[in-house]
Amino acid sequence: MADEPEVPGFEVPVGLFEDMEDVKAQLAALTTLVKTLAEGASDDPGEASAHDETEAPEEGDEEDEWQFPPFILLLDPPQYDDELRALIEWVEGVLVPGYLAEPSADARWCHLWFEHPVAVARLHACWLAWQELTDPATCGYTGPSVWHRDHLDPCLLQLRGSSGPFAGCTKGEHQVGHRMPGVVPSAWRQIED
Repeated sequence: MADEPEVPGFEVPVGLFEDMEDVKAQLAALTTLVKTLAEGASDDPGEASAHDETEAPEEGDEEDEWQFPPFILLLDPPQYDDELRALIEWVEGVLVPGYLAEPSADARWCHLWFEHPVAVARLHACWLAWQELTDPATCGYTGPSVWHRDHLDPCLLQLRGSSGPFAGCTKGEHQVGHRMPGVVPSAWRQIED
């Protein structure tokens, strides 16, 4: 047993392990992306193929390109409705039963949250992050921890706070327009005499 290496007697901070797991997750995601890009590349990247020179991309080819998730508030009605329906399913099926306790003055919630554009935008962003960070293939095993720390907790603090989008909503009473600006500043208006 004299051949065993000597182990140093120091403790590694717990945060260092989390950081290393984050780095591993990012490396795994980048490796997957590189493999995907390499599979789509030609054998000789320095030369353009004859296919590239003679044919213009068709309209259907755009669907094969990487699509980033849409920002929900920029979508038009048919796409917006589909995205909102999926978001409602996630919020009502995962977020509300798993993370939201009874609303109070310090932790507000509106049962008609989908009528508050600020809430829709924040919850949609949180949902997109959840989709990415709960897949161990792309984010490793620390993805859910990162999602809680970086996405869910700040989102809920903003939404449920006393100055959040539900500030005017109480049990049984719902107000959407309470955060809308009142009158346009006078410098922006033409005063007619």
